[in-house]
Amino acid sequence: MTHVALTIAGSDPSGGAGIQADLKTFHQFGVYGEAAITLLTVQNTRGVTAVEHLAPDFVSAQIRAVLEDIPPHAIKTGALGTRGIVEAVACELASVTCPIVVDPVMISKHGAPLMTDDARQALLTMLLPRATLITPNLHEAEAMTGLPVTNLDQMKEAARALSGLGAAAVLVKGGHLDDDLLVDVLFDGQDFHAYPARRIDTPHTHGTGCTYSATIAALMARGGRLDVLMINAKHFIDQAIQNNPGLGGGQGPVNHFVSAIPGMSQAESLALGFLGPFQVGPPHPGGKVSFDLRGRAPESEFTLPPKD
Repeated sequence: MTHVALTIAGSDPSGGAGIQADLKTFHQFGVYGEAAITLLTVQNTRGVTAVEHLAPDFVSAQIRAVLEDIPPHAIKTGALGTRGIVEAVACELASVTCPIVVDPVMISKHGAPLMTDDARQALLTMLLPRATLITPNLHEAEAMTGLPVTNLDQMKEAARALSGLGAAAVLVKGGHLDDDLLVDVLFDGQDFHAYPARRIDTPHTHGTGCTYSATIAALMARGGRLDVLMINAKHFIDQAIQNNPGLGGGQGPVNHFVSAIPGMSQAESLALGFLGPFQVGPPHPGGKVSFDLRGRAPESEFTLPPKD
């Protein structure tokens, strides 16, 4: 079975973020990648100098073409830009049954705005209720909830608030915490799970959020339980930052070529086709993926096992 994932996001010509980062990440996990482009940027590791949004109808046509021919086992969204694009994406994904990861990208690594205020409101009302998982950083969680989010307790409160708005699960990322120990907090609708990592002293973190959410989408496409596959996702992004290639004269990209399997080399993990230790169970017969959200499911044809 060939696992497939679709990214709906912007383009980064420097290759560190956006659909370029997503497709490289999908490939690293043995997942066939598809892409629908929402916006074009002029950027490199030093900054963003221009952003052009595509017409919502054109975005819709890209998504529809993919869904009709090679339907994915998981979808992730990234930078959506305008209210019209958010509405178009939400409309096209209305009848989708696979997991959807929403990365609510609002600004670039260099501070360039990538989402308008009215687009943010549309995301909250139209796309967030369709999300299997939403992955805001601290600033995005604050913008979406109106709550201060600067510590672990506030991260939990923000996660509960976003879950109350309809997201099946919420991952509040702690990369901007003022601490040497950075903790990501996952709320699966019932329980909290923490994924800690030591701060890595490097400026080269361009595309971290895109790569992280793409990793989660790729693992969802392969099947497994969310709280468990997150262990693998956290390991991958941590290693990608730690082993960054140091490219460019500014904030360079992470390393998308680190091993997808903890404890194995890149070559070994690719040779195995990513039969990783955190994949829980084989896909269901008939090509359906077994994906367990621990109790809260989006409306879909997937059967999620009850919580233990």
